[in-house]
Amino acid sequence: MSLTTVHTVADLRATAADWRAQGLRVALVPTMGALHDGHISLTHLAREHADRVIVSIFVNPTQFGPNEDFGAYPRTLPDDQKLLDAAGVELCFAPSVDEMYPDGFATKVSVDGAMTNVLCGASRPGHFDGVAQIVTKLLLQSLPDCAIFGQKDYQQLMVIRRFAADLNIPVDIIGAKILREEDGLAMSSRNRYLLPDERAVAPTLNRVLADITAQAAKGAALAPLLAKGREDILAAGFAPIDYLEVRDAETLELVNDTVKKPARIFVAARLGKARLIDNHAIIPGGSAA
Repeated sequence: MSLTTVHTVADLRATAADWRAQGLRVALVPTMGALHDGHISLTHLAREHADRVIVSIFVNPTQFGPNEDFGAYPRTLPDDQKLLDAAGVELCFAPSVDEMYPDGFATKVSVDGAMTNVLCGASRPGHFDGVAQIVTKLLLQSLPDCAIFGQKDYQQLMVIRRFAADLNIPVDIIGAKILREEDGLAMSSRNRYLLPDERAVAPTLNRVLADITAQAAKGAALAPLLAKGREDILAAGFAPIDYLEVRDAETLELVNDTVKKPARIFVAARLGKARLIDNHAIIPGGSAA
């Protein structure tokens, strides 16, 4: 079955409803396009859980701040469609802004609490309200059995799990492992912003996280590890660092001393025009994941 692309909610719903009538399981992979191998790995995971895969491509304006890169964010639909077709995806949903936010649109979805006022929520005010709004719409538009989100955006994954549970949306939210380049850099559409010399130092983030993770998993105190990590990141040419923190893997509460239960180390830092994020799992007595 070759890829079909639709641009309206009505066509998306009609296709998904036909599949469900046939007794087929449906998976949704929401994206903003500019697809790479990391996105394609999400479609492969979706295939393990469903008979039909939908990939949405929509650069959502409500999750960008006034000084962020909404206008510059890469839009590469023809190339994206080729990748999805080669990956065996059945349906691409590529709506316009007017289709998703028609005249008179007046509804917001927001998530309160520790999951949204820290990390990217602190440095990008309103970002997760925009994420919650668009993902809620996509889930209700397609009514999938499961939806796949990458763990590179771990905070986003946890926020989505929270509001899907709170709003009783009948969908299984599945997290996919981070896919990395050969030198360890987490795959991201924003890597396209990096100049050659910046791209050469970008893997520093992964190396710093890996070093801290290995020592934190053995019970080392976090404060000196994080201080050294910040020094190494700044020395590599990143500036500023939005955050370098260790937080509880489930609640995202800050871990200040030593890691005693599963945690996650998070980083966001700017390198040239790119804001790069990454994270590693810290398992006491274990290693990165």
